[in-house]
Amino acid sequence: MNAREQFITNMQFQPNIPVLKWEYGYWAGAVRRWYKEGLNPKFPIPDELGTGDSVRAEIMGYKSGGFVDQDIHKLLGLDEHQHRIPLNNFIYPLFEKKIIEDHGDSFVFQDGWGIIKHQRKDRSAPERFLSAPVKTMEDWEEIKEERLQPVLEGRLPENWRSLVEKYKARSYPLTIGGGQGFFGSPRYLLGDIEVLTALIDKPKLIHAINKHLLSFWIELYDQIFEDVNPDNALIWEDMCFKNGPLISPSMFKEFMLPYYKELCGFLKSRGVKIIFVDTDGDARKLIPLFLEGGVTGTFPLEVAANMDVSELRKAFPKLQMIGGVDKLKLMSTKEKIDDELDQKVLPVMKLGGYIPAVDHLVPPNISWDNFLYYRRRLNDAID
Repeated sequence: MNAREQFITNMQFQPNIPVLKWEYGYWAGAVRRWYKEGLNPKFPIPDELGTGDSVRAEIMGYKSGGFVDQDIHKLLGLDEHQHRIPLNNFIYPLFEKKIIEDHGDSFVFQDGWGIIKHQRKDRSAPERFLSAPVKTMEDWEEIKEERLQPVLEGRLPENWRSLVEKYKARSYPLTIGGGQGFFGSPRYLLGDIEVLTALIDKPKLIHAINKHLLSFWIELYDQIFEDVNPDNALIWEDMCFKNGPLISPSMFKEFMLPYYKELCGFLKSRGVKIIFVDTDGDARKLIPLFLEGGVTGTFPLEVAANMDVSELRKAFPKLQMIGGVDKLKLMSTKEKIDDELDQKVLPVMKLGGYIPAVDHLVPPNISWDNFLYYRRRLNDAID
């Protein structure tokens, strides 16, 4: 059974199916630490990656851009990476990327989505948001007409036709979407704080954005489905923090649920039955609404935000899950790692519909010895 078949059957909760050996990804700083602690750098990560930049693993997989790990993957015999259709499903044409201010050790710049940010030149800290391109309905109308039209030209790589042929014979899961959602995309357009206040004082703007994004994605994906039948879809939101969602369930019902129902209904009508939402933090209050909207699963299930896979499985017996292994336990002792696996992760894994992995990017304060111990124990349990 190949990785594609394993993924699909596991997500159908079929018994006695080998679970995929997958991880989400790693901080570049973690991988560099592990090189010093014994990991052989046969396929070293690029020097230009900052400590906090991501090194993709099997779940993040292959898509346009980004560096995909091979050293850990090959050493630990992890399963084939997921691939994401390399479709630009947001801003195109891109804004001009340019430096606006140079402060010596840092600079202010505009990225391809028109967002103004502050960045340290040594990339020792995350980019800091300063402003977004949409402040008024007029700004939105301009971006919508110029950069959010469902025309494939320029949104796919030049080798698209050859990729289509490869996809037809694939042995790995293929996903469509990712990077965008009905909260995530308005946040990029308006800003982190601005999108929250707009839900209250600019509701027509939020509805205008999401109504257009819905039709934009349906028309865009419909063209892709003429060439390819993906195995799952991904919607990115990141709309929760440690103690709960950034918006109330009632706001979700008003501003997001109708659009989820239509998008997920369209995807399922085209044969995409597995639909994941990627949101960090404590999403428990929103999971019933995601499910009502047609979503079938979620990840990465951050344990520090109360996303306990054993409790989630009790509350939502058919929720598909990926992640959920507490990274904090991997910073501790092997006894704590054993407890995490034996008491929580492995019993849920046996029920199906769940691929265990560390609950987001693995940070640099996890030793190679501890990560190796955890992953080999999990591999043995899967085998």
